[in-house]
Amino acid sequence: MSLTLADVKRIANLAQLDMDEAHAETALAELNGIFALAEQMQAVDTAGVEPLSQPLAAVLGSLSLRLREDVVTEENRRDDYQKPAPATQDGLYLVPKVIE
Repeated sequence: MSLTLADVKRIANLAQLDMDEAHAETALAELNGIFALAEQMQAVDTAGVEPLSQPLAAVLGSLSLRLREDVVTEENRRDDYQKPAPATQDGLYLVPKVIE
């Protein structure tokens, strides 16, 4: 996929960017370079490649990271936080309806 100068100008217009001709041409070259890189990456055969849980696992082999346990470390203070609220129900804040 490659963009044209008209595509870049349209995108700039949609993004509400004021882009002159020189900047549009520079952006065109950079965006087409990004798309070319993405196409190269999609062409790589990744069949049989196992996903990694950590990027360093590919370099260090069996990586033993010291990850913290997934445990609750704070007490539930929802009731304290909801006391000043004008209206709550089932642990949720009730607000006025603004869109009908």
